[in-house]
Amino acid sequence: MAKEKASTEAIERAAAALCAGRLIAFPTETVYGLGADATNARAVAEVFAAKGRPRFNPLIVHVPDLAAALRLAEFSASARQLAAAFWPGALTLVLPRRPGGRIAELTTAGLDTIAVRVPAHAVAVALLRAAGRPIAAPSANRSGHVSATTAAHVEADLGNRVHSVLDGGPTPLGLESTVVDVSGPALRVLRLGGIARAALADALGRPVPVAEAEASRPASPGMLLRHYAPATPLRLAAREVKSGEALLAFGAQVPPHAGPVFNLSTSGDLLEAAANLFAGLRRLDGAGAPGIAVMPIPEEGLGEAINDRLRRAARPA
Repeated sequence: MAKEKASTEAIERAAAALCAGRLIAFPTETVYGLGADATNARAVAEVFAAKGRPRFNPLIVHVPDLAAALRLAEFSASARQLAAAFWPGALTLVLPRRPGGRIAELTTAGLDTIAVRVPAHAVAVALLRAAGRPIAAPSANRSGHVSATTAAHVEADLGNRVHSVLDGGPTPLGLESTVVDVSGPALRVLRLGGIARAALADALGRPVPVAEAEASRPASPGMLLRHYAPATPLRLAAREVKSGEALLAFGAQVPPHAGPVFNLSTSGDLLEAAANLFAGLRRLDGAGAPGIAVMPIPEEGLGEAINDRLRRAARPA
């Protein structure tokens, strides 16, 4: 694996490698993505192989703008409302596939829908424009493991399975995109993420319910019951720390402890906590403690998505 700073020249080289069927890790505003040419079935298969990802789990297709998304999918009035409000940004829309599209079947896991996002990160957009084709890109980590928010995380998880990594520094949001199913009349959130449900409701003028997790054939990334998981067991809503445990803290009032600690936000800022979540889990997972105690996080705004990730991470294998 080659890692290089995301300069104009490096982005051009990465785009050429993508077009040749190679895998490229790159930053978005959410997490680092493991990108492949979404029209190249063999390249997409290599994404699944590199991650050890179940082949029934669909991938998100990244495009540079709404015009590119319209060539791949059919947009309802609600989908257009959401795209206008949150694109470019941390929102993925699951839409009916447009007939005759060139997207590889494996990208969509054989479904008649496609998950599409327009990222809001300069490196990601430059790579998309240089490649001139849609990029299928799940998070750049082993399947089910903690998502990557730095180039170093990608290296640690995927090593030589990736051709190269564009290093754009830590990702600003640090939490995956919110995924909304707008493929039918009943809208639903398939994955909580970087856009809060309240913001979706404000844009649409009505609430959007959260779909049940699916263990066998998910309609979206992030719907598996166990996901985003470190190797070290998590104990949620902890108000005290047991002997030997590491602590994933939140806020200024931290219980007494002698082991490793990572505070998601000493000021209790949920945006800061979201940005630090995966980095904190990775750091404590490598601390050698038998368990990680996780302090309570408010179930509001981005806290809803943070708690969703923590519940999936804590679920027994």
